[in-house]
Amino acid sequence: MEVLAGGGRGGLLHAVLLAGAALVALTGGAEAWAHHGAAGARAGAERRYRDLAAGRMESVRSSFGKARRGLATSSAGSRVYHVTDYGADPTGAADATAAIKKAIADAFSPPSNATMTAGIPDLGGAEIHLDGGTYLVNGPLTLPASGGGNFKIHSGSLRASAEFPTDRYLIELSAGSSAASSSSSYHYEYVTLRDLMLDCGYRGGGVAVVDSLRVGVDNCYITGFETEGIAVRGGHETYIRNTFLGQHMTAGTDPGERSFGGTAIRLDGNDNSVSDVVVFSAATGIMVTGGANTISGVHCYNKATGFGGTGIHLKVPGLTQTWLSNCYMDYTSIVAEDPVLLHVSGSFFLGDANVVLKAVNGVARGVQITGNMFNGRGKGVDIVQLDGEFGTVEQVYVQQNSAMGMNLKATTARGSAEGNGSSWTVDFAPVLLFPDRIGHVQYSLVAGDAFPGHTLRNISGNQVVVATDKAVSATVHVLVDQNSN
Repeated sequence: MEVLAGGGRGGLLHAVLLAGAALVALTGGAEAWAHHGAAGARAGAERRYRDLAAGRMESVRSSFGKARRGLATSSAGSRVYHVTDYGADPTGAADATAAIKKAIADAFSPPSNATMTAGIPDLGGAEIHLDGGTYLVNGPLTLPASGGGNFKIHSGSLRASAEFPTDRYLIELSAGSSAASSSSSYHYEYVTLRDLMLDCGYRGGGVAVVDSLRVGVDNCYITGFETEGIAVRGGHETYIRNTFLGQHMTAGTDPGERSFGGTAIRLDGNDNSVSDVVVFSAATGIMVTGGANTISGVHCYNKATGFGGTGIHLKVPGLTQTWLSNCYMDYTSIVAEDPVLLHVSGSFFLGDANVVLKAVNGVARGVQITGNMFNGRGKGVDIVQLDGEFGTVEQVYVQQNSAMGMNLKATTARGSAEGNGSSWTVDFAPVLLFPDRIGHVQYSLVAGDAFPGHTLRNISGNQVVVATDKAVSATVHVLVDQNSN
């Protein structure tokens, strides 16, 4: 058999074979010794030989494990940067800011001249590996202003120190000196933040994503923020998934809920997605100030609306362009300012949580609130509530929702009236969403064998009045729609 010389896998195999041979030889020697000498000497020699053989085998195993780790993480061209190799303290006892930033700086040395969108350097899949440690940081971990893409930070915990600035974020994807800056160009692309716990220490925020393209925040736990847990400004297509956010660590019914502050997620940009996210404490769960965003599978049980909190605030008056589905609004409401192109469906609202349409310029257009369930406490809360007056209402459909303990509201309704007379009134004011606005009416009059003349007399005040030319015993069935098309 040919034996390879030197290091590498051949050298390791050689070492293992030699150690095995040594163990066999030593064991054989011990057995031969057993035929000579006194019983006490024989037993002592056996123990010595066994201990010697076991020690040599353990040494080989240790060397083999170290070599395997070296092959996995320190081979030429590796793009995995372990922060502990840069002196970062994984126990959280000492400030690790400089060490982690040095690892980031090394990772941002492109392995080739390859580029991504808009000339962003391709970092070749570089990883900042936190090795499952907890790291204390005195300042934000910023990415180099030169930009970069195809990069990941993962697998550990970051905690803000008492000296951490109150207006910054633990991790900042920002080419400017401040995470608040923004421009029209992209600086980072395909950056992934995954499997992280971020404790902001009630100082600043968790993550700022500024002017970045296709960024993923996945499986993170962000707490202790005073400003925002995650702030997205400008850029395009930031995806926030499978993440837990809460200013305070609580599981509901917190005695300090009235004083919850901060915003868990802020989207100041377009074309982003938030999915399968839990917001368990904050004044506002999700604040949206950019259009064309999707929100799905979100459970908000942050500061209750009754205490002044908001679950999801769509602060984009005039061009909302937000798709919201399959969410669980737990005592926290959705507020939409001047909703234009808004869809809310398949969601569950508990504890008088509802949808509030807030008038800024009084425009509601292209709104669909359908197929949701509402469960309240019998306090007379409307499932969809108007805050202010709307002068422009077009293509607004609130229908096919179900409610218990709350007032059902809709833009379509049906009703009946029966009696003996020449006038029948069906009052839709308690159920129709917009006051004094009926765009379409269908009715039928059933009067037995009589054939009176009849007409639609009035629809003001959301009351439909049908009159006949003579007194008859009849039933009137009416269908109304607040849209005219």
